[in-house]
Amino acid sequence: MRNPLLDSPVSRLGCAFATAVGLAVGLPLSVGRVRVVGDLVVCSGLPRWAFKRGGTCVGRVYLTRDNDGPRVLEHEAVHVRQWQKYGMLMPSLYFLAGSDALTNRFEIEAGLEKGGYR
Repeated sequence: MRNPLLDSPVSRLGCAFATAVGLAVGLPLSVGRVRVVGDLVVCSGLPRWAFKRGGTCVGRVYLTRDNDGPRVLEHEAVHVRQWQKYGMLMPSLYFLAGSDALTNRFEIEAGLEKGGYR
């Protein structure tokens, strides 16, 4: 039997909610360019306190200061697909996977090198 919470209308609704939250944070704080790249909304020019590492993906929104090169955006596009699959389970699952990107399964799946981790 298929899990109704994973890769389902429920998870996509969770991704849509997270996207709304990402936009609520990213749009007012962005002093840089806001653009759409594939399924990803890139909000740049944010203050460093608004995200971890080089940037953070919240739903379909990537929050960053200036870490938005093509390889990084490929990495972040995988996180969008993860949000679509797991919905609002994503923050908890990501936390449980650990803060070390080199062992975090979500970062490994997205590509460590493309994410700037190697």
